[in-house]
Amino acid sequence: MLILAIDTSWKHGSLALARGDARSFELLETASLTGGAFSAELVPQIAAALARRNLCKQEIDGFAAVSGPGSFTGLRVGLAAVKGLVEVLGKPIATVSVLEALAIASAVNGRVFAALDAQRGEVFLGQYTVDVETLLARSLEQESLLGREALLAALPARATVVTPDASIADLALPAGTTLRRIERPGAEATARIGLRKILAGQTVSADALDANYVRRSDAEIFSKPGF
Repeated sequence: MLILAIDTSWKHGSLALARGDARSFELLETASLTGGAFSAELVPQIAAALARRNLCKQEIDGFAAVSGPGSFTGLRVGLAAVKGLVEVLGKPIATVSVLEALAIASAVNGRVFAALDAQRGEVFLGQYTVDVETLLARSLEQESLLGREALLAALPARATVVTPDASIADLALPAGTTLRRIERPGAEATARIGLRKILAGQTVSADALDANYVRRSDAEIFSKPGF
């Protein structure tokens, strides 16, 4: 199965082209995307990655897309590109949360709290049960946006917290908390997880594909009723 994965959730984006099945995974191509230029770079980079492998878009068997949380503009660009390709090709889509990918990348079997710096003194938090054998994670509650004090209060005793961000790693976490700081997963991790999800039938249609922003946009926050 040939998978195209796209991550435009952060200031730096990436895409990956991979091939795999239930027993194997081969990364074929990766490419970086420049923050602020996703809309100009994404489609040409996809075409270039396919061309380097003498492939065409019709040979793609499925798509994996990061759905959030992250940049409003970046997520819209990436998901719009996937939606456009799927409407033409009719292939399955697996969505992957950055928090979900963090939890899986922690290599902890069991309950994991994944945290991302959301700026403005806030944190994106997700709680997952991870199965390291299948590379899948089950969400235990809806991903949330918390202030830093609320984050500390939300962590139970002996919690395992995984994050790529120094600002979270530097917090005075509750006694007994285990902290794992790892690199932020990109399109390669998205491709691995997306492949497993597609094989497990955990897919969405192009019509249902949407971003998981977690935080409301500034327009929603600051808009006035009747404005």
